[in-house]
Amino acid sequence: MSRPMRTGHHPVRELSLQDTTGMLRQPWVRPDRTSAGLGWSDLYVSTQREQPYRAEFDPAPSHLLILHRDGPVRVRRGHLGLTSSCTVAPGGFFVHPAGKDLTVELGGPLDTVHVYLRDEALQAAHDGAPVELTEQLGVVDPLLRQLVLTLDETIRTWEPAGRTYLDQVVTLLAGQLARRHSVRRGRDEAAARRQGGLGDRQFARVRALLADRLAEPVPLAQMAAAAGLSVSQFSRQFKARTGVAPHQYLLNLRVEAACRLLRDPTLPIATVALRCGFSHQEHLTRVMRARLQTTPAALRRGS
Repeated sequence: MSRPMRTGHHPVRELSLQDTTGMLRQPWVRPDRTSAGLGWSDLYVSTQREQPYRAEFDPAPSHLLILHRDGPVRVRRGHLGLTSSCTVAPGGFFVHPAGKDLTVELGGPLDTVHVYLRDEALQAAHDGAPVELTEQLGVVDPLLRQLVLTLDETIRTWEPAGRTYLDQVVTLLAGQLARRHSVRRGRDEAAARRQGGLGDRQFARVRALLADRLAEPVPLAQMAAAAGLSVSQFSRQFKARTGVAPHQYLLNLRVEAACRLLRDPTLPIATVALRCGFSHQEHLTRVMRARLQTTPAALRRGS
């Protein structure tokens, strides 16, 4: 039998379905796997298929994090009514702090991973400084996405010997929430917006998204969501900070990555092109000739 995780020196009971919003008890939810019975005391994790719905939920003692595994899907949320709306792309997050009621409407079927995190675990991850999560809808965070998928995979392959590994993942997840998704961070970024430009943290999130999705199309709406801005605000403020439009910046990142990979003579140029988001080798050649006055083959020969 697995033992409960510990906070300090005292055993803490397993976090369970009763600690959640009640969303997972609804008939429109079809769970594939959960952490129930595994002895996880700091969080409850559930992976499922959800059908469209609208419902109201009472406050829960745990913080809720929902990863959208597919989509895009329209989501509306609020308190005692629907006050905000967003089309959330695959990989986007829904963040809801503990202790707050929730009204939510899901506009289409959706595969999700729910993570319910004990507040004590969140507070412990921030060196004792009080942490208050901000409500977010459609935010993109590549590191958080990887951590949530890691938790899902940990359920699939769970063995009690993996307790230390789980503790590390929980600490990383709680720390990322505290650093990147807290009210204080939101205030810092609001101040940056008032000053007419992207804040450093906003810009870092966008750059991390682009680096993580280098080989894929990245819609402007997803970049804007990562910065917490509307598309028009993001486009204007991104160009003010970097001097180029978002799509040109992404193209620059792709060219830089291609130049690095071309130093490896074992990688075919066509493979380099695909890894860096170009549709084929000729596309990479055309872009490099226009921007660098050279070609992939010439660059490789000179390296």
